[in-house]
Amino acid sequence: MCEHILGIQPATEHEKPKPRTSQADKWAINHTAARQYYQREGHLHIPRKHIETIVVTGSGDGEDQEIRDLRLGAWISNQRSRATTLSPERAEQLSAISMRWT
Repeated sequence: MCEHILGIQPATEHEKPKPRTSQADKWAINHTAARQYYQREGHLHIPRKHIETIVVTGSGDGEDQEIRDLRLGAWISNQRSRATTLSPERAEQLSAISMRWT
């Protein structure tokens, strides 16, 4: 009906929005950025305003890569303040890369 009366065409694959990223995927991406920072610097004493640039590979054949700037300093600070509510697995993953909890 919209197509015939208003002349509206369905969105093509390129026009459709990307699927939302789950909270678990967002946490994993930020953890990857923290590991990258730790491997480069040898510590996680990150200033709150630090922005880390990482390359995120999309699902599939590996050709789908995206460069992202993540506010890693703010994320680390938030994880530190939420230490009591983090799952034991996540706390252990951060401790493995020398997370300073206080």
